[in-house]
Parts: sequence; structure tokens; C-alpha cells
Amino acid sequence: MSTDTAATNADTAIRPFHVSIAEEAVADLRRRIAAWRPPEREPVDDQSQGVQLATVRDLADYWVTDYDWRRCEAKLNALPQFITTIDGLDIHFIHVRSPHPGALPLIVTHGWPGSVIEQLKIIEPLTDPAGHGGSAPDAFDVVIPSLPGYGFSGKPAAVGWGPDRIARAWAMLMERGVRPGPAQLDRAGLPQPHPLRPRRTRRPLRRLGTAAGVLR
Repeated sequence: MSTDTAATNADTAIRPFHVSIAEEAVADLRRRIAAWRPPEREPVDDQSQGVQLATVRDLADYWVTDYDWRRCEAKLNALPQFITTIDGLDIHFIHVRSPHPGALPLIVTHGWPGSVIEQLKIIEPLTDPAGHGGSAPDAFDVVIPSLPGYGFSGKPAAVGWGPDRIARAWAMLMERGVRPGPAQLDRAGLPQPHPLRPRRTRRPLRRLGTAAGVLR
């Protein structure tokens, strides 16, 4: 195998991923949060001047004393996670296949700021709607990537990773690691057919409608 071929294979490989944050890093974060210096209290009794000091104090206290990172880590590691390199950048993603045959692949993207953790609650209703008051034919295979610079994806070294480039990367991700014909979410959150494989949208629309009812 040539060096160029090996490099290409390495770039397109999908590698298993496991979250493992050193305890010292978690303890250091708690120390830094505990050592923060709060500003003066706002002179108003509403949020007209931004987030209120009391809210920030409560949040800081929660992170220092109550937040259980290991519990979150365990929830992530209970799911199939992977890393692949797209356009020179490592992309982390969760890929949960439905137990129901014929499930339609669906990619779900978090926003700015955000993380895949926000989407964990929708995985089971989408992959197993029959177990949540829905119907098995409405099942999806779910792919949830971390945006560039977020979570466990790589941090871009240069500008240019806007919505259009990320959309192209997600299309490549679906081509690389998922069965043909994925549904995608456009900027408005509406299901769209895969750009490289035209597909009628009635089925994804029906499935997403059913899933929305299950999630309510």
C-alpha cells in the first residue's frame, strides 16, 4: 500500500471513541469555578441588563458541588460513539441504529453553543418509536455529530466552518458511515432529502411528524 493510499484510508476511517476525562481535569475545573470573582449585583430587579448575578451564583454553585460529570460520561459511553476525519478535521459523532429493519438514517445537529448532550433524550423515541407510543415503521437510525470546535470534535485552525461547510461535512459523514438515503435537517429544522441521492420526502415527513408526537 502506498503512503498516499494509507493516508487516504486513515482520513476516511471511522474510529470507535470512548470518553475518558482525567479526574485531575474535573477537579481543576471545580477549583477554577469556585475561585471565580463575581461582579457587583445589577441595579435592577429584572434581566434587562443581562443574566442576573443570583442566577450565575446558583449555576457556579451547582457546577462546584452538585454536577456529576461521571454520570454524564457514563451516559455518553453507553452509546456508540465514533471519530472520523472530514476536510482535515476530526468529527465526533454518536450513531445509534434502530432495532427495527428499514429505519431511515437521520442526522440531528445541535446549535451554537450546544452539544450532543442536548440530543440524548430524543435517541430512544426516534430509534424505537414502538416503545414510546409510536409505530415501528416510523423508526430512524440516528446520527448526532459534534459541531467543529465543540465537544469532542476537533477545533478548526482557521475560519470558514460556517453552516454551508458544516452541511457539506455532514453530507460526507452520512455517505461515509451510514446506509444510503439519510434524512437531514436544514437551517429551519425541516427534513430534506440527501443532496447526493434524491429521495421523496413524504416518508421522512411522516416519520418526523410521528416522532414529534412521541416526544411531546
